[in-house]
Amino acid sequence: MSVPVPQPILDHAVINVADQLDSASARFRRLGFQLTERGHHSLGSSNHLAIFGENYLELLGYEPGKGNQRADLWQSPLGLSGLVWKSSDADSEFQHLERQDLDGDPPASFHRPVDLPDGTVTEAHFRTVRLRPSLIPNGRSFFCQHLTPDAVWQPAWQRHPNGVRNISEFIIVAQDPAHSAQVYSRLFGAAKVLACPEGAFVLRAGAATVRFASAEYAQRRFGPLPEDYDGSARMVALGFETGNLAQVRNALQAGEIAFQEHTEAIVVESGEGFNLALRFT
Repeated sequence: MSVPVPQPILDHAVINVADQLDSASARFRRLGFQLTERGHHSLGSSNHLAIFGENYLELLGYEPGKGNQRADLWQSPLGLSGLVWKSSDADSEFQHLERQDLDGDPPASFHRPVDLPDGTVTEAHFRTVRLRPSLIPNGRSFFCQHLTPDAVWQPAWQRHPNGVRNISEFIIVAQDPAHSAQVYSRLFGAAKVLACPEGAFVLRAGAATVRFASAEYAQRRFGPLPEDYDGSARMVALGFETGNLAQVRNALQAGEIAFQEHTEAIVVESGEGFNLALRFT
Protein backbone atom coordinates (compact mmCIF):
# COMPACT_ATOMS: atom_id res chain seq x y z
CA MET A 1 0.00 0.00 0.00
CA SER A 2 1.37 3.42 -0.96
CA VAL A 3 1.94 5.97 1.78
CA PRO A 4 1.22 9.58 0.76
CA VAL A 5 3.92 12.21 1.10
CA PRO A 6 2.68 14.77 3.66
CA GLN A 7 2.18 18.38 2.63
CA PRO A 8 4.23 21.02 4.48
CA ILE A 9 1.75 23.21 6.35
CA LEU A 10 2.86 24.93 9.56
CA ASP A 11 0.56 24.01 12.45
CA HIS A 12 2.33 25.88 15.23
CA ALA A 13 5.62 27.18 16.53
CA VAL A 14 6.80 26.18 20.01
CA ILE A 15 8.71 28.55 22.28
CA ASN A 16 10.55 26.86 25.13
CA VAL A 17 10.02 29.00 28.24
CA ALA A 18 10.96 26.22 30.74
CA ASP A 19 10.22 27.42 34.28
CA GLN A 20 9.40 30.98 33.17
CA LEU A 21 5.75 30.60 32.18
CA ASP A 22 4.68 33.62 34.21
CA SER A 23 7.28 36.04 32.85
CA ALA A 24 7.03 34.70 29.29
CA SER A 25 3.25 34.99 29.16
CA ALA A 26 3.45 38.52 30.58
CA ARG A 27 6.04 39.42 27.93
CA PHE A 28 3.95 38.08 25.03
CA ARG A 29 0.87 39.88 26.25
CA ARG A 30 2.96 43.08 26.28
CA LEU A 31 3.98 42.21 22.70
CA GLY A 32 0.30 42.49 21.81
CA PHE A 33 -0.79 38.85 21.71
CA GLN A 34 -3.97 37.54 23.29
CA LEU A 35 -3.04 34.34 25.10
CA THR A 36 -5.27 31.50 26.22
CA GLU A 37 -5.49 30.66 29.89
CA ARG A 38 -2.77 28.29 31.08
CA GLY A 39 -3.31 24.72 29.94
CA HIS A 40 -1.89 21.57 31.50
CA HIS A 41 -1.02 18.57 29.36
CA SER A 42 -1.60 15.02 30.54
CA LEU A 43 2.15 14.50 30.00
CA GLY A 44 3.08 17.12 32.62
CA SER A 45 3.95 20.26 30.64
CA SER A 46 1.93 23.49 30.65
CA ASN A 47 1.30 26.12 28.00
CA HIS A 48 -0.28 29.32 26.76
CA LEU A 49 -1.34 29.71 23.12
CA ALA A 50 -1.73 32.64 20.73
CA ILE A 51 -4.22 31.41 18.11
CA PHE A 52 -4.19 32.78 14.57
CA GLY A 53 -6.08 31.95 11.38
CA GLU A 54 -4.23 28.85 10.16
CA ASN A 55 -1.51 28.37 12.78
CA TYR A 56 -0.63 29.36 16.32
CA LEU A 57 2.19 30.09 18.74
CA GLU A 58 2.74 28.00 21.87
CA LEU A 59 4.59 29.06 25.01
CA LEU A 60 5.60 25.70 26.49
CA GLY A 61 7.01 25.27 29.97
CA TYR A 62 6.47 23.66 33.33
CA GLU A 63 5.16 24.65 36.73
CA PRO A 64 7.14 24.28 39.98
CA GLY A 65 7.99 20.67 40.83
CA LYS A 66 7.31 19.36 37.33
CA GLY A 67 10.64 20.01 35.61
CA ASN A 68 11.50 16.31 35.66
CA GLN A 69 8.44 15.51 33.52
CA ARG A 70 9.18 15.68 29.78
CA ALA A 71 12.69 16.68 30.85
CA ASP A 72 14.04 16.29 27.31
CA LEU A 73 12.02 19.34 26.21
CA TRP A 74 13.89 21.68 28.50
CA GLN A 75 17.32 20.78 27.10
CA SER A 76 16.79 23.11 24.13
CA PRO A 77 17.86 26.75 24.49
CA LEU A 78 15.17 29.13 25.70
CA GLY A 79 13.28 30.59 22.79
CA LEU A 80 12.03 29.11 19.54
CA SER A 81 12.43 25.33 19.75
CA GLY A 82 9.62 23.56 17.88
CA LEU A 83 8.65 23.43 14.19
CA VAL A 84 5.30 21.64 14.05
CA TRP A 85 3.48 20.43 10.93
CA LYS A 86 -0.22 19.82 10.42
CA SER A 87 -1.27 16.17 10.31
CA SER A 88 -4.51 14.53 9.27
CA ASP A 89 -3.24 11.03 10.08
CA ALA A 90 -0.33 10.57 12.50
CA ASP A 91 -0.05 6.87 11.63
CA SER A 92 0.40 7.67 7.95
CA GLU A 93 3.03 10.30 8.77
CA PHE A 94 4.89 7.78 10.89
CA GLN A 95 4.92 5.26 8.05
CA HIS A 96 6.31 7.95 5.75
CA LEU A 97 9.01 8.83 8.30
CA GLU A 98 9.96 5.16 8.53
CA ARG A 99 10.30 4.87 4.75
CA GLN A 100 12.48 7.97 4.62
CA ASP A 101 14.60 6.86 7.62
CA LEU A 102 13.51 9.94 9.56
CA ASP A 103 11.43 8.27 12.26
CA GLY A 104 11.70 8.78 15.96
CA ASP A 105 9.17 7.25 18.35
CA PRO A 106 5.76 5.96 17.19
CA PRO A 107 2.77 8.34 17.47
CA ALA A 108 1.94 9.54 20.98
CA SER A 109 -1.47 10.60 22.30
CA PHE A 110 -2.13 13.21 24.97
CA HIS A 111 -4.71 15.79 25.99
CA ARG A 112 -5.38 18.82 28.15
CA PRO A 113 -8.51 20.42 29.66
CA VAL A 114 -9.64 23.64 27.95
CA ASP A 115 -11.75 26.49 29.34
CA LEU A 116 -13.69 27.77 26.33
CA PRO A 117 -14.62 31.45 25.86
CA ASP A 118 -18.30 30.70 26.59
CA GLY A 119 -17.39 29.39 30.05
CA THR A 120 -17.76 25.70 29.28
CA VAL A 121 -14.96 23.18 29.74
CA THR A 122 -13.82 20.62 27.19
CA GLU A 123 -10.65 18.67 26.37
CA ALA A 124 -8.20 19.11 23.53
CA HIS A 125 -6.85 15.80 22.20
CA PHE A 126 -3.78 15.36 20.02
CA ARG A 127 -1.65 12.71 18.35
CA THR A 128 1.92 13.64 17.52
CA VAL A 129 4.75 11.93 15.68
CA ARG A 130 8.26 13.29 15.89
CA LEU A 131 11.18 13.33 13.49
CA ARG A 132 14.24 11.58 14.90
CA PRO A 133 15.68 13.91 17.57
CA SER A 134 19.27 13.58 16.34
CA LEU A 135 18.22 15.19 13.03
CA ILE A 136 16.94 18.44 14.59
CA PRO A 137 19.63 20.40 16.49
CA ASN A 138 18.49 22.61 19.38
CA GLY A 139 14.84 21.69 19.14
CA ARG A 140 12.14 19.43 17.72
CA SER A 141 10.12 18.99 14.56
CA PHE A 142 6.98 16.89 14.57
CA PHE A 143 3.52 16.39 13.12
CA CYS A 144 0.46 17.23 15.21
CA GLN A 145 -2.95 15.72 14.50
CA HIS A 146 -5.72 17.72 16.16
CA LEU A 147 -8.55 15.37 17.09
CA THR A 148 -10.55 18.29 18.55
CA PRO A 149 -9.63 21.39 16.48
CA ASP A 150 -12.56 23.40 17.86
CA ALA A 151 -10.89 23.24 21.28
CA VAL A 152 -7.99 25.23 19.80
CA TRP A 153 -9.25 27.45 16.95
CA GLN A 154 -11.89 29.51 18.74
CA PRO A 155 -12.79 32.78 16.94
CA ALA A 156 -12.68 34.74 20.20
CA TRP A 157 -9.02 33.76 20.64
CA GLN A 158 -8.00 34.82 17.13
CA ARG A 159 -8.25 38.57 17.78
CA HIS A 160 -5.01 40.16 18.97
CA PRO A 161 -4.25 43.74 20.04
CA ASN A 162 -1.28 43.74 17.63
CA GLY A 163 -3.49 42.61 14.72
CA VAL A 164 -1.52 39.44 13.93
CA ARG A 165 -3.35 37.10 11.54
CA ASN A 166 -0.83 34.28 11.07
CA ILE A 167 2.75 33.25 11.55
CA SER A 168 4.27 34.06 8.15
CA GLU A 169 7.96 33.17 8.62
CA PHE A 170 9.91 30.61 10.61
CA ILE A 171 13.69 31.16 10.55
CA ILE A 172 16.35 28.50 11.07
CA VAL A 173 19.93 29.82 11.12
CA ALA A 174 22.81 27.53 10.15
CA GLN A 175 26.40 27.83 9.00
CA ASP A 176 25.38 25.54 6.13
CA PRO A 177 21.73 26.35 5.34
CA ALA A 178 21.57 23.83 2.48
CA HIS A 179 22.61 21.03 4.81
CA SER A 180 20.11 22.17 7.44
CA ALA A 181 17.32 22.05 4.85
CA GLN A 182 18.15 18.52 3.69
CA VAL A 183 16.06 16.76 6.32
CA TYR A 184 12.98 18.63 5.07
CA SER A 185 13.84 17.82 1.44
CA ARG A 186 13.74 14.16 2.44
CA LEU A 187 10.56 14.71 4.41
CA PHE A 188 8.51 16.60 1.81
CA GLY A 189 10.41 16.09 -1.46
CA ALA A 190 13.38 17.97 -2.92
CA ALA A 191 11.13 20.11 -5.13
CA LYS A 192 9.58 21.71 -2.04
CA VAL A 193 12.82 23.36 -0.84
CA LEU A 194 13.95 26.19 -3.10
CA ALA A 195 17.00 28.46 -3.16
CA CYS A 196 16.15 32.17 -3.19
CA PRO A 197 18.28 35.09 -4.43
CA GLU A 198 18.56 36.64 -0.95
CA GLY A 199 20.77 33.78 0.22
CA ALA A 200 18.35 31.46 2.00
CA PHE A 201 16.54 28.23 1.21
CA VAL A 202 12.77 28.41 1.50
CA LEU A 203 10.01 25.89 2.14
CA ARG A 204 6.45 27.09 1.64
CA ALA A 205 4.31 25.87 4.52
CA GLY A 206 0.75 27.05 4.04
CA ALA A 207 0.39 30.60 5.37
CA ALA A 208 4.03 30.49 6.49
CA THR A 209 7.43 30.17 4.86
CA VAL A 210 10.24 28.29 6.59
CA ARG A 211 13.63 29.84 5.80
CA PHE A 212 17.01 28.17 6.27
CA ALA A 213 19.48 31.03 6.34
CA SER A 214 22.95 32.18 7.24
CA ALA A 215 23.51 34.28 10.34
CA GLU A 216 24.20 37.30 8.15
CA TYR A 217 20.85 36.93 6.34
CA ALA A 218 18.94 36.58 9.61
CA GLN A 219 20.67 39.57 11.19
CA ARG A 220 19.80 41.81 8.24
CA ARG A 221 16.11 41.02 8.66
CA PHE A 222 15.78 40.39 12.40
CA GLY A 223 18.69 42.09 14.16
CA PRO A 224 21.11 40.39 16.57
CA LEU A 225 20.86 36.65 17.11
CA PRO A 226 20.18 35.36 20.65
CA GLU A 227 23.12 36.00 22.97
CA ASP A 228 23.58 32.26 23.58
CA TYR A 229 23.75 31.38 19.86
CA ASP A 230 26.77 29.07 19.46
CA GLY A 231 26.95 28.65 15.68
CA SER A 232 25.02 25.38 15.48
CA ALA A 233 21.79 25.18 13.49
CA ARG A 234 19.00 26.77 15.47
CA MET A 235 15.46 28.17 15.25
CA VAL A 236 15.80 31.88 16.02
CA ALA A 237 13.00 34.10 14.66
CA LEU A 238 9.37 34.36 13.61
CA GLY A 239 7.60 36.63 11.15
CA PHE A 240 3.94 37.60 11.47
CA GLU A 241 1.34 38.77 8.97
CA THR A 242 -0.65 41.66 10.41
CA GLY A 243 -3.54 43.81 9.28
CA ASN A 244 -1.97 47.14 10.10
CA LEU A 245 1.54 48.13 11.24
CA ALA A 246 0.10 51.09 13.10
CA GLN A 247 -1.79 48.60 15.24
CA VAL A 248 1.47 46.73 15.92
CA ARG A 249 3.22 49.99 16.82
CA ASN A 250 0.44 50.99 19.22
CA ALA A 251 0.42 47.58 20.92
CA LEU A 252 4.20 47.58 21.39
CA GLN A 253 4.19 51.13 22.72
CA ALA A 254 1.40 50.25 25.15
CA GLY A 255 3.43 47.25 26.30
CA GLU A 256 6.60 49.36 26.59
CA ILE A 257 8.44 47.03 24.18
CA ALA A 258 11.41 48.44 22.26
CA PHE A 259 11.23 47.95 18.49
CA GLN A 260 12.92 48.91 15.24
CA GLU A 261 11.05 50.30 12.24
CA HIS A 262 12.18 48.95 8.86
CA THR A 263 10.74 49.48 5.40
CA GLU A 264 7.23 48.01 5.64
CA ALA A 265 8.12 46.05 8.78
CA ILE A 266 8.49 46.39 12.55
CA VAL A 267 11.12 44.25 14.25
CA VAL A 268 11.39 43.30 17.93
CA GLU A 269 14.93 42.07 18.50
CA SER A 270 15.70 38.85 20.35
CA GLY A 271 16.57 40.60 23.61
CA GLU A 272 13.01 41.93 23.82
CA GLY A 273 11.27 38.82 22.44
CA PHE A 274 12.17 36.11 24.96
CA ASN A 275 15.32 34.99 23.15
CA LEU A 276 13.81 35.11 19.66
CA ALA A 277 13.27 37.95 17.23
CA LEU A 278 9.85 38.87 15.86
CA ARG A 279 9.16 40.66 12.57
CA PHE A 280 5.73 42.10 11.85
CA THR A 281 4.71 42.93 8.26
